[in-house]
Amino acid sequence: MGNSLKSARFLIESRLRDAARGDANACYDLGMVYSSGADGVDVDLVEAHKWFNIAAVTGSSAAQLCRAEIAEDMTAREINDAQKAARAWLRGLEMRAA
Repeated sequence: MGNSLKSARFLIESRLRDAARGDANACYDLGMVYSSGADGVDVDLVEAHKWFNIAAVTGSSAAQLCRAEIAEDMTAREINDAQKAARAWLRGLEMRAA
């Protein structure tokens, strides 16, 4: 258990680093991890929606489909929270790139 949790954290941290560089695939992977509860991570649809949203904005059509799919299982408030979080991340990305 301890090792899989450590590898999940490592996976997420490395994907976050790639996402911070604007990597759509990394954002999509993060969405998959949070939507499926893969690698010992708790399912978090708000976090998953955020990452699929960011991946979709950066050009991933697969992420658009996943985002629409999980949105069906979310409340309007959860979707709103996820969209706010995605906008904040994207603003941060623009500031980092500037």
